[in-house]
Amino acid sequence: MNIYRHWQGLKDKHKRLVVGLGNFDGVHIGHQKLISEIVSLAKEIGGTPAVFTFHPHPLAVLYPDKCPSFLLSQEAKQKFMARLDVKVLLLVPFDLEFAALSPEDFIKTVLCDELGASGVVVGYNYTFGHYGRGTPALLEQQAAKYNYQLRVVPPVMVEGQVISSTLIRELLMKGQVAESAKFLGYYPFIEGQVVTGERRGGSLGYPTANLNIEQTLLVPANGVYSVKVYVDNETYLGVANIGVKPTFQGSTRNIEVHLLDFYQDLYGKNIKVKFTRRLREEKRFMTSTDLVKQIEQDIMETRAGVESK
Repeated sequence: MNIYRHWQGLKDKHKRLVVGLGNFDGVHIGHQKLISEIVSLAKEIGGTPAVFTFHPHPLAVLYPDKCPSFLLSQEAKQKFMARLDVKVLLLVPFDLEFAALSPEDFIKTVLCDELGASGVVVGYNYTFGHYGRGTPALLEQQAAKYNYQLRVVPPVMVEGQVISSTLIRELLMKGQVAESAKFLGYYPFIEGQVVTGERRGGSLGYPTANLNIEQTLLVPANGVYSVKVYVDNETYLGVANIGVKPTFQGSTRNIEVHLLDFYQDLYGKNIKVKFTRRLREEKRFMTSTDLVKQIEQDIMETRAGVESK
């Protein structure tokens, strides 16, 4: 997959681009449907499947206080795009100058003059251009004039609910990781480097890996979770705690993971933690002994959950 931070002159590098427009945060099932339409149309017309998105997110520039935490890092998003057969990713910087571009100018200058788009694919509720005045209806009106095919993807539903990044964020903020997977198409995960912690887990007999992750990413609600951990191409079961460690009067929110049947040093390694089930809320224990008993119960539930599937 070719990644560009600009759109200028790309029609000379990639012929008959079929361009999908959107933010694609989470690359959830709805996004996957849209990308499949991009790839399908590109095959039909002998074109190249492409995605046009922004970094930073437009809200981070226009309304920083309203910008949500993200479901995926840019690196993870790019990996998803490549696996879904996107050949060109336009990761365009968003600024106030771009925000002032009218929808009509975006269609003419960006999509047609510079990209030479032969196809355009958007979601049913996609907006673009100055004040978000551009809509699928406008793209339809301009299609014949600029000689591109347009496909508008209708709402994608799961269990009677329209899939959206907003819905998925709400579920994760409630700790409903298994429910969110129905809409994501995969279990939510985080990736990060293992950093030195307070080593309390080791002193209790259950060493933990403390994760350093991007501050812009959404982390599920505080609590204890069954997880799968990916280390050096190997997979392990684990129990993760998200929270402030109230038993030890903590105040800083962090993520720590105990890997089952794992006895190696993880410091400095990058690992992936996939959240499969929420076991319980984080709570304060009166003694370390009580905490250890609960950890043992959490581990038993994690093992039992795998064996029952």
